[in-house]
Amino acid sequence: MKRLLTAALATLAATAAFAEYPDHPITVVVPFAAGGPTDKVARDLGVVLGQHLKQTVIIENVGGAGGTLGAAKVAKASPDGYTLLLHHIGMATSPALYRKMPYETLSDFEYLGMINEVPMTLIGRPTLPANNYAELVKWLEANKGKINLANAGLGAASHLCGLLFMQSLKLDMTTVPYKGTGPAMTDLLGGQVDIMCDQTTNTSSQIEGGKVKAYAVTTMAPLKTPALAKLPTLDSQGLKGFNVSIWHALYAPKGTPAAVVEKVNKALQASLKDADFIKKQEALGAVVITDGRVGSAEHKKFVAAEIAKWGPAIKAAGQYAD
Repeated sequence: MKRLLTAALATLAATAAFAEYPDHPITVVVPFAAGGPTDKVARDLGVVLGQHLKQTVIIENVGGAGGTLGAAKVAKASPDGYTLLLHHIGMATSPALYRKMPYETLSDFEYLGMINEVPMTLIGRPTLPANNYAELVKWLEANKGKINLANAGLGAASHLCGLLFMQSLKLDMTTVPYKGTGPAMTDLLGGQVDIMCDQTTNTSSQIEGGKVKAYAVTTMAPLKTPALAKLPTLDSQGLKGFNVSIWHALYAPKGTPAAVVEKVNKALQASLKDADFIKKQEALGAVVITDGRVGSAEHKKFVAAEIAKWGPAIKAAGQYAD
């Protein structure tokens, strides 16, 4: 009887503690450098998520190894809801990119819900002779072996999009990895590299300002944002079925109490309906998730499908990290 009473009291105490969650600031780990596309999404979300949780949300950048270092930190963190992870599609592609992973994607996290989907754009250096996609293809074919394709590092969104683009055209290009989107964009603007496929969160302002050549978007339908509405899709220009969006989602360490997971998920869903947050995402060309993937179960199901989708493409390219 004494043991049962002790267990019951412990359960009540734990329940009371979870009911008070969060009673101190929450850290959201972004596994990439500050200033990049994922960081921008995290900082916009952190403001409104903190309002709904009635607590400060701190963004911590833990970059390196294509996002796996930051993700590993959260996987090993205390499962109390005070350390969360905001990651992009790399959550699904890392298992194929890395021979050794410091965590298991589908079993070491609680899936809290998806946030948005971000289209990609194919852009070129401002001095590139090609002024449209048809001219770009001719230029690429005429310069085989001389083309430099920039990306923000192995496993980055720009790297993944670039791989699919090369495979679709059946053209070999020299991939030039950088330590982040910023340096890659700087060299593209300076003409040190030729082309890049990157998220609208990073390219919209450059396209709108006429600082780069813009050739296409990677979604099946044209975008609605003023700066990108006139860009045709790759699908409509001959690369049938080419459809790449970089999504972002929120995670917690495995074992985080169900009550905490539910509370964060409700706050996340409320945040995704916030007019100011939606406006900020639309300005970047991002589409806020409104379907079942905002829930934990559908989010995890989607990631499993993405792992199955990207694995064969990455392995076919033969680009791995140690």
